[in-house]
Amino acid sequence: MKQNPLLWLSGYCALPLAAIVVALAFLSGCSGVQRDPPVEVWDDMKRQGKFKPQWENDLFADHRDSRVPPAGTVARGHLGEDTAYSTGFVGDMYVGKSPVPVTIDLLKKGQAKFGTYCTPCHDREGTGQGIVPTRVPSWQPSNLMEDRVVQFADGDIFNVITEGRRTMPPYKYQISVEDRWAIVAYLRVLQRAAHGSMGDVPQDQKAALEKMN
Repeated sequence: MKQNPLLWLSGYCALPLAAIVVALAFLSGCSGVQRDPPVEVWDDMKRQGKFKPQWENDLFADHRDSRVPPAGTVARGHLGEDTAYSTGFVGDMYVGKSPVPVTIDLLKKGQAKFGTYCTPCHDREGTGQGIVPTRVPSWQPSNLMEDRVVQFADGDIFNVITEGRRTMPPYKYQISVEDRWAIVAYLRVLQRAAHGSMGDVPQDQKAALEKMN
């Protein structure tokens, strides 16, 4: 007996068609608003065997997942063996001159960080006339161009940035050690410019500067 080719074709295609129908039904369930939780085939690592901050854990006596670091623990990169660099002190004295070599890149970084953290109070020129004292007259930052500040040791300025002084809060958590020294270097440039004279200008640039004046 001769087989009907249409019957054979329908049998051959039945399985793929059924798979397509199931796939479409599955995909349609991923659209629209779902009020019931979806069927979870894989958990996608939603539940992991790990400790989470602020969670309870009966494994420990204090029933906390969060653990206190052992005494004497030092974070990587924060050993601070070079105290002059990390604190601005040598013994109980401020470092006179920054231990970081001054480069153009360092000054550019200092300019950027000064603009972010110092300008709101001290303004871009460091005179203490930033937007904060303008709006809060009782808060008067120091004029960083004053002679008394110019006479500060570099380590003293570094320490002020680190620990704060009077109304200025500490910035040791916001500004890294490297960036604090960059700010010190840039502030020295601002101070030099504020107290500069024609004698500080290179000979080949004096003529152009005199024309500007």
